[in-house]
Amino acid sequence: MTERTQKPRRPSLRRSLQAVAGTSALMIGLVSLLLPSPYLVESPGPMFNTIGEIEDQAVISVSGEQTYPTEGSLNLTTVFVSGAPTSTVRVPDAALGWFNPGTDMQPHELIYPSGTTAEQVQQQNTAAMTSSQDLAVAAALNELGIDYEQELSVVDFTAEAVEVGTDDQLQPGDRVTAAAGSSITGLEGLRDAVNTAAGQPVALTVLRDGEELDYEVPTYQEADGDYYVGIMLENEFAFPVDVDIELDGVGGPSAGLMFSLGLVDSMTDESMTGGEDWAGTGTVDPDGTVGPIGGIAQKVVGAHSQGIGNFLVPAANCPELDGRVPDGISTYAVADVSEARAIVEAVRDTDEDFLAGLEPCGS
Repeated sequence: MTERTQKPRRPSLRRSLQAVAGTSALMIGLVSLLLPSPYLVESPGPMFNTIGEIEDQAVISVSGEQTYPTEGSLNLTTVFVSGAPTSTVRVPDAALGWFNPGTDMQPHELIYPSGTTAEQVQQQNTAAMTSSQDLAVAAALNELGIDYEQELSVVDFTAEAVEVGTDDQLQPGDRVTAAAGSSITGLEGLRDAVNTAAGQPVALTVLRDGEELDYEVPTYQEADGDYYVGIMLENEFAFPVDVDIELDGVGGPSAGLMFSLGLVDSMTDESMTGGEDWAGTGTVDPDGTVGPIGGIAQKVVGAHSQGIGNFLVPAANCPELDGRVPDGISTYAVADVSEARAIVEAVRDTDEDFLAGLEPCGS
């Protein structure tokens, strides 16, 4: 019997090409998973009780004025922002973020201009936090009826102001003392005068090297409908009390409202919360106006996960919460510190009539 063998077949060119193409596609797919995503991921961050302590150190300390024991909590809320330039978000992380209802995705370029470094982000956040603390103290003292001094100094000009020649009149370092013939000590007085001018030049008085100078400064209208002079201003305060706020590792301006409420509660005999736990967010102006912030949905979700039942929301942020408020947490729209305080105290006092009259915020 003769043993027979078959001649080995040579793989066809087509099959070889298919194998190579398949392998290449797999490798490209694997490599793409390691690439940085062009998105930032916003997710819930930790909370900090402004009337509490961190490592036996009070978050808010006051000297020069009577303070009182507090109850419950008034928590400021934060958001983790992952992505360049401070960290790297890989494609799989971004993909998971799209399907997580507690996170939001933002194109990197909408938040940080190209070329922004991690150091610059940290510096900006630190500066914003420092400024928010001063503004929060001013807003709290305003709520308590305690006088303080405030000065507005010119720092820089917008491109629009340069185009109309405002920088040919005013100089960095000028102290703005009056607008439209009325003395001003804060941004609100200046805003009112500029909006009243409604596109016409506004009369500004500045103090420069000890000399008072008067100028007719052009105004212009932005897309939001308000009028502006395009002057970047710095607030300088002289407070009658010393307030020390200790909170490391947190940046940005959005803690202002809760700092203000914490200070008001600390300097008021009756407990604001009555033992209830609250969270909230929002910028503040010295007159107490509460401004919108970023990451509101993440902050509400984060507070809910920590068992908080009540949340103070800047009124302008309420539309962002439609369909995103978890069951078991009540969200309240606030326009200023006085309204926020009134809401907290109404919940404390179970004032159903007052609470029933509030506009709904989110769902």
